[in-house]
Amino acid sequence: MRGRPVRSGLAPTAFARACGGVAPTTGCRRADTRLRFAAPHAKLGGCIRATARHACRLPVNAYVAAPLSPTSPWVVLKFGGTSVATAERWRTILELASARRAAGARVVVVVSALAGVTDALKALCGCPRGERAAAVDKLVERHRALVAEMDLAGVERAEGWLASLRALATGADPDGEQAPDVSETGPTQYLWQAAIQAHGELLSSSLGAAFMTANGLATEWLDAREALLAREVPFLNERSRALSAQVQIEADPAFALALAARGSVFITQGFIARDGGGHTVLLGRGGSDTSAAYFGALLRAERVETWTDVAGMFTADPRQVPNARLLQRLDYDEAQEIASTGAKVLHARCISPCRRARVPLWIKDTKRPEFQGTVIAPMPPETAPSIKAVSSRRGITLVSMETAGMWQEVGFLADVFALFKQNGLSVDLIGSAETNVTVSLDPTENLLDSDVVAALATDLSKVCRVKVIAPCAAVTLVGRGMRSMLHRLSGVLAEFGRERVHLISQSSNNLNLTFVVDEGMLDGLLPRLHELLIRAGAMRTDDTALFGPSWQALYGEQARPVVQPWWRTERTRLLDLARRPAGDGGVGGTPGYVYHLPTLRARARALMALKAIDHVYYAIKANAHPAVLRTLAEEGIGFECVSPGELAAVDAIDAARGSRRLFTPNFAPREDYAHAVERGVTLTLDGLHPLRHWSELFAGHDINLRIDLGRGLGHHDKVRTGGATSKFGLPLEQLDEFVSLAREHAVRIVGLHAHLGSGILDANYWPWVYAQLASIAERIGSVTRLDLGGGLGVPAHPGEAPLDLAAVDAALMEVKQTYPQYELWLEPGRWLVAEAGVLLARVTQTKSKGAVNYLGCDAGMHALIRPALYDAWHPIVNLSRLDETATTLYQVVGPICESGDVLGSDRRLPEATEGDVLLIGVAGAYGESMASHYNLRPLAESVAIE
Repeated sequence: MRGRPVRSGLAPTAFARACGGVAPTTGCRRADTRLRFAAPHAKLGGCIRATARHACRLPVNAYVAAPLSPTSPWVVLKFGGTSVATAERWRTILELASARRAAGARVVVVVSALAGVTDALKALCGCPRGERAAAVDKLVERHRALVAEMDLAGVERAEGWLASLRALATGADPDGEQAPDVSETGPTQYLWQAAIQAHGELLSSSLGAAFMTANGLATEWLDAREALLAREVPFLNERSRALSAQVQIEADPAFALALAARGSVFITQGFIARDGGGHTVLLGRGGSDTSAAYFGALLRAERVETWTDVAGMFTADPRQVPNARLLQRLDYDEAQEIASTGAKVLHARCISPCRRARVPLWIKDTKRPEFQGTVIAPMPPETAPSIKAVSSRRGITLVSMETAGMWQEVGFLADVFALFKQNGLSVDLIGSAETNVTVSLDPTENLLDSDVVAALATDLSKVCRVKVIAPCAAVTLVGRGMRSMLHRLSGVLAEFGRERVHLISQSSNNLNLTFVVDEGMLDGLLPRLHELLIRAGAMRTDDTALFGPSWQALYGEQARPVVQPWWRTERTRLLDLARRPAGDGGVGGTPGYVYHLPTLRARARALMALKAIDHVYYAIKANAHPAVLRTLAEEGIGFECVSPGELAAVDAIDAARGSRRLFTPNFAPREDYAHAVERGVTLTLDGLHPLRHWSELFAGHDINLRIDLGRGLGHHDKVRTGGATSKFGLPLEQLDEFVSLAREHAVRIVGLHAHLGSGILDANYWPWVYAQLASIAERIGSVTRLDLGGGLGVPAHPGEAPLDLAAVDAALMEVKQTYPQYELWLEPGRWLVAEAGVLLARVTQTKSKGAVNYLGCDAGMHALIRPALYDAWHPIVNLSRLDETATTLYQVVGPICESGDVLGSDRRLPEATEGDVLLIGVAGAYGESMASHYNLRPLAESVAIE
């Protein structure tokens, strides 16, 4: 195409106006109805006559920068429709382009049509011929209004395109040719539609070039069709060739040098290209993103920057998951998977050109350019795979094909898929069995109206039994190394176990795992999955090199304030405590626990302020440190004990004398129960054995009964305390026998208790327990109080939403209106003390084995067993190097001779040296209380601070 004459569907004079005063070398008859363009190296600058009306306008070439060499790097900036719709947004574009030019880069700005204009042009193509003039008038008014807002006297090139649009739409050119009617079809009609719709970008880029030049940054207007040539693709039909063309781009140093000779800042169009005959064609959905990528690849740019109305790609759709995290770095393959499985920020087609040319792709927010954004670029292999996103697509149609004849029948699938091709349908997911093949059809890639699907089913019914399942939704987990993370997905798989799953597909490139469910199941599913992935450690949101702030933190109108953990402000003091001996007010070196009593008090007061709760008891098995017990007693909290030793620990605290106490043993010996009864402590039974065999102990006494409600909850199997696999609680089928025995032996059941697990962050859990217990209590008749147990979850992983205590209280108050006759008790443990405590440790050694870096410290599973026992996640920081950049991925291990002695896997920390002090956070619960002398190592010391 380059250098040869071209023809246009416009008369020569109209085309001259459209090209800004540059007429083509020859003309053609209207019968072509195709917009063509001037030869590639013709004078495309034209005459942009924009005059200043106010003295404050910057003079032309006000943005003065150092001269560039022919080989200076290129930067491509892409802006969408909302980013080019107002003069204010154009000022942002001007500043960004100027900054890139000042930094020594040549700039190509790729723009979409003004917001809403492409839709208006599509509608124009569907209008009867007689109604098009009015539609064009509205478009003319819209663009001239922007010219006025830009403070420009007029833009001759834009006026030329407006004239061209009117001529193409109405046939009112000097030749008197008629534009096609809406009922016409075929190649001519599709190329006419492409020519019409191309005007959106031709107009916006013309206005932008005028605005930027008039405001001091000399900007050359570049016709994208000069550079982008659609390739012939055999399987594309005429409509797709014109309205969804594909371009194959390779870096072209000659074109880059020729362009550099013409200027340093250019503005061009997204969405449009030319075909082999010189006709205007469109790039289809995501065309502007794709155009920018094509230019980046063609020029071998330093980077492509896509500026939009969000900061980048997120771990989920923020409209459904406000807690979704910004993805700061992605490789090309992961980004393409996220884009193709539901993310709307970037079209999947735009990634491939950048990947082939190894050009980094940035996504940035036009309104908030200071936000970090997403960088898509070549990435080194990750030693710690992570799920990067969970995405969804609605409107999926499943086609299930079944016949016994397909088993080992040569060519069966070839025949079946030929029928899909015959009906113009592209298959997405595939699942197969001996007698069944099920495939999914994605509406973003197919026209899935009822007629098309019916025609397909009719054709398929000739060779197999067909079942169409719709509407469905596809939920996809995306991350490199998916197969290596399957062991972490038990909770996610359990969640899908509650839904109706039609198809599961694991990609051959090990990048995604997709579940197809009924579309109605999708509501509310993504937030639950996102939370589960974080809690399971499968989505490693603690790695700040990969994951940025949440959507809520960036954009939320009522974003939760970022509360720094108490130990950050106490850093100097903690480092001092780690160095001082125990007898001198320190923790006796390391490892050592430090408890922050102000944090503990704040947690206690938050619970005591709940309106729905009548009494709060602290489960002292979480942490029995005397200072902890004393502080909670002073706040009016009672104590829940599970052994005589715990009862004695409470007795030893002066402040706790006279406080309420519960005794809730499990499979304890007879003497433990006798001890509690003798002391008059409120006793809880959770099985038939005590009443069957020791009834004389409880005769004439009031007791609580712990019920198993049939299921367990929590962040790990070992903390789920309900259901048949848990040893806790009386099964409901034994309730009648228990009540009968109690009456027989004059034992009065005054309380019901249920505790199904720990680490629960769902505010709806406790109201559900309340309602279940209340309905059982009505059957018994003597119950006056309901104990909801504990289990209040504490966020561990960055990005986990904390338990909404106010929501818990409000929901409980609502249920309490139905059952006001019962007192409500709560007995939390970890929620009160976890965040008040930290474990200090000292780095002992470092070691590298292959790609794994080990960071050893003197705290191990003997000091904190939760990671080994529960797969628990605790934040770990290098307190000595708290403000240094985290550069190294470590396995943080202890000195115990067990492979399971791992405190934290894949933690990105500053490079550590022997003697550095590590801090393991959220360690105030089940740390010191579960410590041991394993390997005959001494117990960690502990200290409480105000």
